[in-house]
Order: sequence, then structure tokens, then C-alpha cells
Amino acid sequence: MTNASLSEGAARRSVIARLIRRPTAVFGFSLIVIAVAAAILAPVISPYAPDAQHFDGLTIEGAPLPPGGAYPLGTDLLGRDLLTRIIHGARTSLVIGLAANGLALLIGTLVGVTAGYFRGWTGAVLMRFTDLMMAFPALLLAICLAAIFQPSLWIVALVIALVNWVQTSRILYTETTSLTEREFIAAERAIGAGHGRILFRHILPHLLPTIIVWGTLGISTTVLLEATLSYLGIGVQPPMPSWGNIIFENQTYFQAAPWLVFFPGAAIVLLALSFNLVGDALRDELDPTQRGRD
Repeated sequence: MTNASLSEGAARRSVIARLIRRPTAVFGFSLIVIAVAAAILAPVISPYAPDAQHFDGLTIEGAPLPPGGAYPLGTDLLGRDLLTRIIHGARTSLVIGLAANGLALLIGTLVGVTAGYFRGWTGAVLMRFTDLMMAFPALLLAICLAAIFQPSLWIVALVIALVNWVQTSRILYTETTSLTEREFIAAERAIGAGHGRILFRHILPHLLPTIIVWGTLGISTTVLLEATLSYLGIGVQPPMPSWGNIIFENQTYFQAAPWLVFFPGAAIVLLALSFNLVGDALRDELDPTQRGRD
């Protein structure tokens, strides 16, 4: 094992050790682990089937049951167990969050690094296109795209990815432009290194901490946007449970049965908060300019 490999391993262990000492990072990571475990084990840990309508799930007047007894979080307007639907909704939110954010990160990295490295007309065209995309409100653009296509799990993920890549692109463009002016890049060019070697051996490894941080922070934005689209009725469609469409379906009972809005809303907030806490901690530890700032 080389000295470089040993130093890299020690650096990774040092970052992990510092993250463990941050209560907010540990709290956020714990919430993420719980959400991921719930999503993976949803068929096993769910008390009922997500679409099962129970004869005893409504009052005599036909109203949802409050939390307690056989239904720990109560039932919805169709007599379905709310806890079960929230657990299965975690799967929807995480699948879309990871898929959409991963695609957005890939597009943003490709555009930002290409524009920052080659510059010239290539960089100008790519960045003007990025500026044009940034000029549109993300939610409005997502609503327009979602209205054009037939909403489904993967269409929603694609729509969110198409509106969420611009921030990553702009940040990576700035960092790539700065890196290409460094002495070690000039030295690589002087000895005849090709574009592929420079990009994959020198540029991208230096950008990896930024990509990891923005990838983590972007998941929270993706989760919130998916919930918003589902709440507006143009996201994931019933009967597939999503935290956003659970609120949408039960909003008419907000005053009579507030738990139908509170519990899925709390799940959305906690999941978004957890990724933000972990992303902020990673940014502080991986970016030397941020270290020590509170």
C-alpha cells in the first residue's frame, strides 16, 4: 500500500471522526437511516397493505379514526391505515429523491465541468443556457413539464432532475475554471497530457467533495419538490402513496382530522431537514474555507 493511499485513508477516517462529534450530523444521519430502513422494509414492517380499506377504519358517521388502538396514526378518509401509507410513502420519496438528484447531479456536472474546462464558445453557450434555465422559477417549470407528460414515478423524477441541475452546474463551472488556471494543470498540458487524463485524473477528483456536498443537499430540495408536485395533483398519482398526495387527498379533513396533514407533513420536514444537516456538516468538513465557521 502506497503512502498516498495511507494518507487518503487517514483523511477519510479523520472526516468521519469529526462528523461523529457533530450532534446535528449524527441526528440527521440517524433520521436518514430510519427513513431508508422503513422504505426498504416497508412490506415487512407495515401493519397493513397500503391500499387496504378497513371496515372498522371509519367512524359510524364515516369520518377518519383518530390515532390509537389498531391504527397508531389514525386512518384516512377511505379507512386506510395512515402509518402504513406513510411508511410506503417513504419509499416513493427516497426513490424519487435519489433518482432525480442523481440525474440532476450528472447533468450539472457534465455541463459545468465541460463549460469550465473548455471555455470559449463551448463554455459561453453552455453557461448562457444554464442562465436561461435559472431564469425560470423551478416550481413553475416543473409544473409545466409535469402537465405535459403523463405523471408517473419516473416521469416525476425526470421532471425534477431537469429543473434542479442548474445550481450544481454553476458552482462546478466556477470551481473548474479556477482549477484549470492552477500550475499543476499547466504542467500536465506542457508534458502533452490529453483532455481525458486532465479531467479524470486531476479536475474531477478535486471537485468530488463539492459534488458529494451538493448531492446530499440536493436530495432535500428534491424531496420537497416531489411533495409539492404530488400535493398539486401532478406528481405521483394515487393509489401509489406519496407524502404529498396523502396531504392532497385528505386536506378537506384538515380541521376535523388534523393528523392526516400533520404526520405526512412532519415526515417531509424531517427527511428534508436530515439531508440538510448532513449536507451542511459535510460542507464544513470537506471545504477547508468553511471549517471553523459557525
